Amino acid sequence: MQFDAGPESAGGVDIGLLRYPAIGKLSAMPKTARDLALEHFRWIGGHADVWAIFRDAKALAAVVTGLVEPFRDERITAVCGIESRGFLLGGAASVELGVGFVPVRKGEGLLPGDKAVRQSAPDYRRLRHALRLQRSALQPGDRVLLIDDWIETGSQATAVRSMAEECGATWVGCSVIVDQLTDTPRNALGLVRGLLAAGELPPCET
Repeated sequence: MQFDAGPESAGGVDIGLLRYPAIGKLSAMPKTARDLALEHFRWIGGHADVWAIFRDAKALAAVVTGLVEPFRDERITAVCGIESRGFLLGGAASVELGVGFVPVRKGEGLLPGDKAVRQSAPDYRRLRHALRLQRSALQPGDRVLLIDDWIETGSQATAVRSMAEECGATWVGCSVIVDQLTDTPRNALGLVRGLLAAGELPPCET
């Protein structure tokens, strides 16, 4: 069968009922949240740094959408975020899901009212943190999602789960940019989703 090629146009070539893109006109595949997180990740002085994500509006929007996507059908009613990057990511994620945000403060920062309080197990730097959550922020029937930038030992996430459940809420899981959990804390935390596994990051050059 022979096709009669029609005139070329800026958008491509018509061949019968088919339309083929012109050479050089193929658009690049859109970058995923994972791609953008990797693109903006860097090591500074041996420390992992994701702050560049927050400076790029498109990257930030994509990353926030990627964080909430696995939980859209989980009937989330509240997003928790731990000071400090969790405040930024969690607040944006709560807007994306159309639910309220519950801050979890560290140390002695002002947080009025009756609070649930936990001392976390040692984190990756062997530090323990006093975490606080306003009891009035969560009620029985709430379904809670924790959003953060990184999870390694799971010590802070475990403390947040305990506080949320003390308030009568249901813990659904947590979503992070970088997932570095081992099996034992992962099993204790239930549903954990990460845009990146730590092994996918570029090597640290010191």
